[in-house]
Amino acid sequence: MTITASQVKELRERTGLGMMECKGALTETHGDMDAAIELLRKKAGAKVEKKAGRVAAEGAIGMFLSPDRRLAAMVEVNSETDFVAKGDEFLDFANAVAACVATNDPVDVEALMNLPLAAGGGPTVAAGREALVATLGENIGVRRFVRYAGAKGHIAQYVHGRKIGVLVELEGGDEALGRDIAMHIAASRPEYLSREQVPAAAIAKEKEIFLAQAADSGKPPDIVEKMVGGRINKYLNEITLLGQSFVKDPDSTVEKVLKAASARALRFTRVEVGEGIEKRSDDFAAEVMAQVKGG
Repeated sequence: MTITASQVKELRERTGLGMMECKGALTETHGDMDAAIELLRKKAGAKVEKKAGRVAAEGAIGMFLSPDRRLAAMVEVNSETDFVAKGDEFLDFANAVAACVATNDPVDVEALMNLPLAAGGGPTVAAGREALVATLGENIGVRRFVRYAGAKGHIAQYVHGRKIGVLVELEGGDEALGRDIAMHIAASRPEYLSREQVPAAAIAKEKEIFLAQAADSGKPPDIVEKMVGGRINKYLNEITLLGQSFVKDPDSTVEKVLKAASARALRFTRVEVGEGIEKRSDDFAAEVMAQVKGG
């Protein structure tokens, strides 16, 4: 089959490897992107983000947190340009949508769009979106939301640059600790709360890759097994919140920080604007030139 330039470009962005390596891997895997990534990891030990799509869409994160910190909502609202997303009117809409989610508990985005944007009635979320489109002159959409209710402990929230939003529920600890943990999640991107939540299939796949990487080391099988065991342990620490080194104190893990405060993390959600959405590029050469001139 023919491997397109866009496929090679995507694989290069996701692995950081060279053009010929990426084209060769795609050719060998008949264009299967995930298979090509795994092949490159086995061959070159490439550190790649398998689950992270290209982050390119614009927009902002809207937030709501009740005064008692037991009810919260977070919503992603997208726009065509970052310029529009930075406006106060856009962020006010996003926060109003988050409050609507918290108050009404819609089942999905479609149901959300039919709800009143403000408490007590009035125009719907859909009508509010249409009014914003007319005012700002761009296509605007509510993409997704998450709602935390009936918290056993307390909820903390954090938004970084309007682009990354985090909700985390803690049992014990204070508001400052909750914010610190939320900031850590924003920066370190854990995929799971604890090792127990990591699927066995994911661990098995990583072990297979590490074994393939160690196969040519020439070391005895028992040493290879220990090497792989160490790498699996490191992998689990890197992808779990409790296993990660705490950003404000790298000598300690998040788990140790929580224990020192007699606190426990119950759940978290991290949302980044545009993750998994492919940005339209009508003229890639012009886009690159604009970046070069701007940089």
